[in-house]
Amino acid sequence: MIRTKPLLTMPIEVETPLQMVGKTPFGDRRIAKVTGGSFSGPELNGTVLPGGGDWLLMRADGVLQLDVRITLETDDGALIYMTYRGLRHGPEAVMERVNKGEDVDPSEYYFRIAPFFETGAAKYDWLNRTLAIGTGHRLAAGPVYEIYQVL
Repeated sequence: MIRTKPLLTMPIEVETPLQMVGKTPFGDRRIAKVTGGSFSGPELNGTVLPGGGDWLLMRADGVLQLDVRITLETDDGALIYMTYRGLRHGPEAVMERVNKGEDVDPSEYYFRIAPFFETGAAKYDWLNRTLAIGTGHRLAAGPVYEIYQVL
């Protein structure tokens, strides 16, 4: 049995329009610049710094594959490098609404991530040895994640 506990909630803001690289041999590639955000949880809180990005790939099977790299800054000034891979997909009509920025119930589509953390801050060193999983939903301004530490 896998046990988890809440780690953080993280809304992220992205710049629009996205950089549309176009159809590549791997799928339809686009890049979203992360402009900010926040995170809050039982053991850490702070902001998502501008400058990160999401290298998105719309695969031929209709699955959006995420490859995200961002920097978190805790309220006490520590920097945490966060990366995650993820998948988002669902029925075509639902995903059209999500892509238009409509408020769609997250239970109508699949949006999961697998984050990893890296930091030199002693207080948050435990993150370097933490596996995490998360669920997401998409708002017009960007995604919102609920991230859980795997115990």
